[in-house]
Amino acid sequence: MSALDAAGKTELLGEQPEEIFLEFSAARLAALGLNQSQVVGTLAQQNAIAPSGVIHAGPERILVRVGGQFGDAEEIEAVNLRVGQRFFNLGDVATVTRGYQDPPTSLFRYNGQPAIGLQVGMRDGGNILEFGEELDALMSRVAADLPIGIEMAKFADQPHVVEEAVGHFVRALAEAVGIVLIVSFISLGLRAGLVVTLTIPLCLAITFVILDIYGITLQRISLGALIIALGLLVDDAMIAIETMISRLEVGETLENAASYAWTSIAFPMLTGTLVTVAGFIPIGLNSSAAGEFTFSLFVVIAVSLVVSWIVAVLFAPLLGVTFLSSKMAQHHAGPGRLRRAFHRLLRAAMRMKWLTIAITVAIFATSVWGMRFVEQQFFPTSDRTEVLVDIAERQNASIARTRADMDRLEATLADDEDVLFWTSYVGQGAPRFVLSMDVPTAGPHMGQIVIQTPSLAARDRVKARLNRLAVEEFPGVDIYVKNLEIGPPVGKPVQYRVTAPDADAARDAARGLATLMANEPRLRDIALDWNEPARMVRLVVDQDQARQLGVTSADIAQALSSLFNGTQVTQLLDDIFLIDVVARGQATDRQSLASIRNLQLNLADGRSVPLSALVTLEYGSEQPLIMQRNGLPTVTVKAAIATADQPATLVAALADSVAEYQSTLPSTVRIQVGGSVETSADSQAPIAAVVPVMLLIMAVLVMAQMQSFQLSLIVLAAAPLGLIGVVAVLVPFGVPMGFVAILGILALIGILIRNSVILVHEIQELLHKGRSQWDAVFEASDSRARPILLTAAAASLALIPISRQVFWGPMAYAMMGGIIAGTLVTLVFVPALYCAVFRVRPPTRDEGRLRS
Repeated sequence: MSALDAAGKTELLGEQPEEIFLEFSAARLAALGLNQSQVVGTLAQQNAIAPSGVIHAGPERILVRVGGQFGDAEEIEAVNLRVGQRFFNLGDVATVTRGYQDPPTSLFRYNGQPAIGLQVGMRDGGNILEFGEELDALMSRVAADLPIGIEMAKFADQPHVVEEAVGHFVRALAEAVGIVLIVSFISLGLRAGLVVTLTIPLCLAITFVILDIYGITLQRISLGALIIALGLLVDDAMIAIETMISRLEVGETLENAASYAWTSIAFPMLTGTLVTVAGFIPIGLNSSAAGEFTFSLFVVIAVSLVVSWIVAVLFAPLLGVTFLSSKMAQHHAGPGRLRRAFHRLLRAAMRMKWLTIAITVAIFATSVWGMRFVEQQFFPTSDRTEVLVDIAERQNASIARTRADMDRLEATLADDEDVLFWTSYVGQGAPRFVLSMDVPTAGPHMGQIVIQTPSLAARDRVKARLNRLAVEEFPGVDIYVKNLEIGPPVGKPVQYRVTAPDADAARDAARGLATLMANEPRLRDIALDWNEPARMVRLVVDQDQARQLGVTSADIAQALSSLFNGTQVTQLLDDIFLIDVVARGQATDRQSLASIRNLQLNLADGRSVPLSALVTLEYGSEQPLIMQRNGLPTVTVKAAIATADQPATLVAALADSVAEYQSTLPSTVRIQVGGSVETSADSQAPIAAVVPVMLLIMAVLVMAQMQSFQLSLIVLAAAPLGLIGVVAVLVPFGVPMGFVAILGILALIGILIRNSVILVHEIQELLHKGRSQWDAVFEASDSRARPILLTAAAASLALIPISRQVFWGPMAYAMMGGIIAGTLVTLVFVPALYCAVFRVRPPTRDEGRLRS
């Protein structure tokens, strides 16, 4: 792997270290009057590699070495040792075998067969697609040189996953570009649409250069941000070109129309653009793990929107002068049917301003009330085709028991047509091949299986079959079948932590809580992260008698450890590898409690005494594992969801029952919500902390543009109206509101304020030109309606391609509904609010006749 420049950390999975075992028979040693420690010590001294000196022979140094080291297991078994005055062959008192670590700490298997996995990472800054191609070429050459019978297979291919994901997003980006172009050509015409079209590659090109300078790569978040930004970055160009067209239609020259676009809207558009960017500040400045995950979203949108303003005010007018026709003057045709309908609605809203404001406030209040019907979500599950199976036995289970149950489970996968291949990990979890993977704590009682399926439909079928199998064939084993996650990993989504000063009290309270949760039919696979005690035998030593014989508790513990666990005696050099030589008891002794009574302790004077003469055995139980949180024993009760409900919905449904159960517990026992609900709250708290900064920046920008408290109030009042469309879309479509959707809702604030800034600025411009207040409000609303609606259409319709994405879907739905409804309400509400704040009265009948 060192031949690849981009190769990073490389690890082997499932590697089993070789060991040579000296299995002594305690009874045989006692019968021969031998001391195991003396036998082991003599063997270690013979095999010792110690410096033997250097001969300085004139100009040359000659190294001196003493032989006697062992070359293989047969040499060890054949060695003759002397202990005291006795000579004997090691094979007379011990069985020497060569094998692998027993019991193993972890195992790795591919399609149920023992395997060694090679995990190769990539260095920071590398191109994963190029790295994947180089690695494939290298491994193909390696596979050609492998011995017959050893096969190589790829079980994780992140470059392929990235290539597919980027390909999907590139197609979505192309679709979004096409949608924006269609909106531009239909609404502005061929020439004007061409101008807007030319600004898109220019904006993207400059954006890509800046992102490359700051090291922002193309990945799921940055590509999604480009699609979101695409509908927004053409807004300024549309407004600039539409302004030019409106001036050309009244008879101005191309040059004057381009100049007017700069002098009249450049700085209001800058304020609106910066306000829109400020709407994404909670994404960029919050310190949560989820915020780190989505940070590139803020950078991409901020850069692209600022670049879009520069392109709109500098390049779009130049393109307009080049491509727009100078013969757009003097359009005398009256307004169309839709525009006349809008005029009637606008006049009615301005005349009945207080009723319009009241209706808008009532609709907004209804939307706030309707938020309770929106499902709450943290991050959606991944759209990848892997299925993960977590297996957790009792904490005192051996790795042999875990392996046996996993063998039974894996046997059902061999003939499954929906399974391409699978890898299994016994005693440990799978390596983190995606950032958001929940890696369980390693231990002999747990394992994990990663199953690759050909499609999402196949993935769901495999999950359903495994869930049924877990219930029917594996009682008492916690088997959790899940998808990969997208955001920060949480494991089972519904979790409660039970904390108490005493471990037994925490465990008992957690069991009661698990029973309560079992009454909720929408939950399944309820388990405690630690619960069952392990059986234990305690040796009570007669200390007085032990002292008389010169035996200590440490001697007894060491003898037992040598018998059951084994102790390293020495090492054997095999070529370039060092193999541990481990002394331990025979298999029959290691696997039986009777061997404790039969164990012979060797005394200093050469005599031996049975351990049963010094100790009394007591049987009991103890916790093999105790989790702590803030220094107190804490049991986490975890549950999966059997329906399509969201974790927050189920936690809310259980809230009263859990509170009632809490009231029955001692005051020292506390129950806290964990899982997705807690992680979501932890991720949203930093956002809430940054929202005041966002609002302050927006207020400062609006005040600097409006130069009036009253005008700023009118502009800012439109900010929350996007919630009307958000609720109107999320509730009927059943779309949950998660972390990413919340970010989209916050971004709506900036988008709607931007529209209001442009509208109110136009009103003030008309007032400066001598229009009456009524006429200024009406004409500004009429003239700004078209560009505002066009930009809203482009921004919302461009989100359609990512609305099908699992990750971006909730955000796309929320922003589409918020932009459309918020824009429509803004075009009516802001004029009515302006009329109310400045007490604008409708013209009298005589004034109306004079205008006509």
